Amino acid sequence: MARKRKDQVSAAPAEAASRRGGAVVAPITEQVAFGTAELVPDRDRPQAWTVLLDGAPQSHVDLADPHRLTFEYQRRLGRVADLAAAPGRPVSALHLGGGGLTLPRYIAATRPRSRQQVAEIDTALTELVRRELPLDRAWQIRVRGGDAREVLTRTPEGWADLVIADVFSGARVPAHCATVEFAQAVVRALAPGGRYAANIADGGRLAFARRQVATLRVVFPEVAMVADPAVLRGKRFGNLILLAAASPLPLPELGRAMAGDPVLGRIVQGADLEDFQAGALPAHDVEAEASPEPPSAVFRS
Repeated sequence: MARKRKDQVSAAPAEAASRRGGAVVAPITEQVAFGTAELVPDRDRPQAWTVLLDGAPQSHVDLADPHRLTFEYQRRLGRVADLAAAPGRPVSALHLGGGGLTLPRYIAATRPRSRQQVAEIDTALTELVRRELPLDRAWQIRVRGGDAREVLTRTPEGWADLVIADVFSGARVPAHCATVEFAQAVVRALAPGGRYAANIADGGRLAFARRQVATLRVVFPEVAMVADPAVLRGKRFGNLILLAAASPLPLPELGRAMAGDPVLGRIVQGADLEDFQAGALPAHDVEAEASPEPPSAVFRS
């Protein structure tokens, strides 16, 4: 299962309705394959919407400004996309997990003529998003209905300059998308010089995150991680971004790009990342586990 539902703890609670030009715009609610989807209007931006699944904020889409990334984890993934090639140069990007298609929209706007493939298992959610939050017809974005790992394994060898994994089943990263074998499939899909970025969620002792670091370090020569200091200290449940590549990652540039962001992000690399791993072992298909269920308070206003 590759249904997406984000742990976006810094997202503002959705409003029940929004006033736009004097009129009240109500949320759009629809049953999709894996739950109840809601498109909630942004009270501050006339063409912006928050996508929720079973009450959890999943994506934020600004139809008037696809360059705008509201959720912090998406902003960090956007920074990674910004450094995937020279500014404005088209890339081939594979997105594992679709949701509101926020990052594909961002790459299409910042890198015109990019080729993008998106894997989203919930085709009913995709239909709702495409109907109510339509894509620009000029964008080369193809959404494939199917499990993220299955789409990944069908991707032509060496096709992707960038692979972004943002795959959730319920509020958890599914086990089969968090293994050495999964990472090896990513390597096969990446072009020379390509990069991998994965959004995961964890808290407390961060056992899942530590094991994911170990998993990627088995497969990739270069691995780093970005997260809020409070999450790294186990003070709260939240998002962590894992980065991996066969060649050195542009971490100094990433640090400078994130310096002005509203929420502080710490880059963990080298010896610090090895210390973070703390002896955790890589996960293989035969023994893999999904990420932990977030505390119920994570999604409360």
